[in-house]
Amino acid sequence: SMHARLQAVFLTAALGLAGPVLAQDSTMDEIAKYREMLADGNPAELFELKGEALWKKARGPKNVSLEQCDMGLGPGKLEGAYAQLPRYFADTRKVMDVESRLVHCMVSLQGFKEEDVTRQWFSRPGKESEIEALVTYIGAKSNGMKIDVPARHPEEARMAKVGEYIFYRRSGPQDFSCSICHGQNDKRIRLQDLGNLTTQAGAGVAMSTWPSYRVSQGTVWTMQRRLIDCMRQARWPEPKYLSDSVIALQVYLQKNASGTVMQTPGIKR
Repeated sequence: SMHARLQAVFLTAALGLAGPVLAQDSTMDEIAKYREMLADGNPAELFELKGEALWKKARGPKNVSLEQCDMGLGPGKLEGAYAQLPRYFADTRKVMDVESRLVHCMVSLQGFKEEDVTRQWFSRPGKESEIEALVTYIGAKSNGMKIDVPARHPEEARMAKVGEYIFYRRSGPQDFSCSICHGQNDKRIRLQDLGNLTTQAGAGVAMSTWPSYRVSQGTVWTMQRRLIDCMRQARWPEPKYLSDSVIALQVYLQKNASGTVMQTPGIKR
C-alpha cells in the first residue's frame, strides 16, 4: 500500500541515523527525497473527501447537514475561513478555533451531544474520527490563502496574550516551556528541525501545513492534537480537548504566522 511504501522510505532515511556525523548530510538528503515522494500522493485527500460528505449529509437528532454552520465568514462559507481562525464569535461570546466551532455546530445545528461527538476527536486503530475528516475538508478550503489572525478584538487580543504566556511558561517535572524548543533559530531534536515559532517565518512553516497527514501515525492530525501532544511530550499536565489554553496558543501562533500562505493538508513523518 501507499502507506507501507512511505513507511519503508522513512525507515531507510531513519536507518542512516545510526552512522557517524558524516551520515548526517546524506540522511538529510534522504529525508528531503522522502518528503518529495510524500507530496506525490497525500492520503489526507481521502479524509478531505470523507469530510465533505459528512459536511453535506443530514445527520444527528435534528437530521440536518452542517451547511449552515458559520465558521466566521457567514453560514456555510468555508473559503478562507480556516485561515482566519481562531476568532471571536458573538453568538457564543468566545474565541473559538476550527474544532471548538465545529463541535458547537454539531451540537447546536444537528442536535448531537457534545460528549458523543468529541469521544472520537482523534483516530485510534479501527476507530476513525469524523472531526479529523471535517477539519481536513474545512482546512483545504483555505489552501493558497493567507493566514489572517490579527487578534484585534479585545477577547482575541487577550487570548493572544494568554497564548504567549503559555508559550514561555516553564512547567512540569522537567521545567520545560514551548519556547525552549521553539524560541530560537536553527534548533533540532535528533533530526527534527524545530521552527522558531516566535517569528513569522517559523510560525508560518508550522501553521500553514496543518491539518497534516502523519505517515508514522497513519492518520490526519489536527492542530488541537498537535499542541496537546506537544504538551504531553514536554511532560505538562495534558489539557482537555477544546480547552481555552490550546485555543489561546493557536491565537498566538496564528497571529505570528499571519501573512503566510496556507498549504494544507500537509504531510509529515
